[in-house]
Amino acid sequence: MQSLKNAFIYRVIVLGLSLGLSISALASDFAATKKLAAQGDTDAQIDLAVMYYQGDATGQILLGALYDEGKGVHQNFTRAHEWYLKAANQGEAIARARLGEMYYSGDGVNQDSAKAFEWSQKAANQGNADGQYNLGAMYGNGQGVRKNISAAKEWFGKSCDNGNQNGCDAYRELNDQGH
Repeated sequence: MQSLKNAFIYRVIVLGLSLGLSISALASDFAATKKLAAQGDTDAQIDLAVMYYQGDATGQILLGALYDEGKGVHQNFTRAHEWYLKAANQGEAIARARLGEMYYSGDGVNQDSAKAFEWSQKAANQGNADGQYNLGAMYGNGQGVRKNISAAKEWFGKSCDNGNQNGCDAYRELNDQGH
């Protein structure tokens, strides 16, 4: 019941942000989001991870002058990783896909193809289109796994079926190459 209450409160906060609240209201909403995230709310954890990952761009768009008050979010891949990991360990597919991407690119963590594959596979097996695309790319490039164009095409196809345009484009490209 508490998680439903937290989810409702979080959605109200997001709605308020989208409607354009004052700077002081944004500060309290950011604090509320951090509090929800600390309580285990996966939606809030993912949002904080996104804010930390994107840093200044997110801060300027969502939090504006809060930087001057020390309440904004500066880019911090390490913090982004921490919040994604908390949500991923609770089974959140979006967070798992993002961790796969972070390990693939080395943003905030040591580049690790095996971990990139592991997290992407967890997300993909949950039906996450980004995780499926990531797996397709890894199979296609032979990064983190033995190169396998058939498997790449299969994962790109699943990603496309789940609405990922990059997956559709990669699937079409493999088709055009005769795979």
